[in-house]
Amino acid sequence: MAEQLPPPTRMVLQAYKGRKVGAEKGFKLLKSKADALKVKFRDICKRIHENKMGMSDESTSACFSLTQAEYAAGNFKNKLLENQMQAEVRVHTRTDNVAGVKLPIFNHYDTGIDGAQTYSLGLGGGGRKIAACRTKYGEYLKSLIKLASLQTSFVAMDEALKITNRRVNALENVTIPRIKKTIDYINRELDELEREDFSRLKMVKKKKEMKAAMEAKLKADAGFATVVKTKDDNDIFVDFEVQRKPDAPISVPKPSAFNFARSPGTAPPPAPVEDPAKSLLDFDD
Repeated sequence: MAEQLPPPTRMVLQAYKGRKVGAEKGFKLLKSKADALKVKFRDICKRIHENKMGMSDESTSACFSLTQAEYAAGNFKNKLLENQMQAEVRVHTRTDNVAGVKLPIFNHYDTGIDGAQTYSLGLGGGGRKIAACRTKYGEYLKSLIKLASLQTSFVAMDEALKITNRRVNALENVTIPRIKKTIDYINRELDELEREDFSRLKMVKKKKEMKAAMEAKLKADAGFATVVKTKDDNDIFVDFEVQRKPDAPISVPKPSAFNFARSPGTAPPPAPVEDPAKSLLDFDD
């Protein structure tokens, strides 16, 4: 389906220019956010790698200490399960904000409950091994909580980074080029309209000049005329009066048998004088 372009007007052009400025500013902000998230993402990956490398040794040491405790004190798992134990370590959750992305952070804290019930284990032997095993697993638990916090932050950061990169690519490759294309289209159409208006004004001006030249020629050659407008905007000439130029020669009409016109400035011919005697003779006849 073809993209529907907006009407090419000045108002639409200003609106799209504002959209372009906003899109470019948003692109810069999202680009900075993506860079900050990438730096934090690499830092989390590095810390996860270091923590896992350290946990391999801690897990080996804790499992070996458990084996030593079982060898020295026997199988004491059933005795631990029979006791009513309460958690000595709990996990506290807080949120860290990195470039607008909320990352969950897990911290361990001691509840203050003393594990006195576990101190009675190994009284017959192997008490020191059980205490060493308890210490080793406490350190291993701290590393597990830290790793869980890093892994959760890693997942949240990866998702936020994908969304941010997707938005950055959409602005850079789709939104901003589309806005620029629309602005170019509107500019071309406005330029075409300006050229049409300019051509139209030139034609109107040319017609007015031709009309003025014709009127001036008529006034110079024959005289002047009073021009009025009719209802249908058609020019008509009324009260036309011929004027003669001061240096123009006086036109004398040619003599003709049927020319009864009299030249201006000439006296009328004298009336014929009748003979009284002839008139009497004619009367006698």
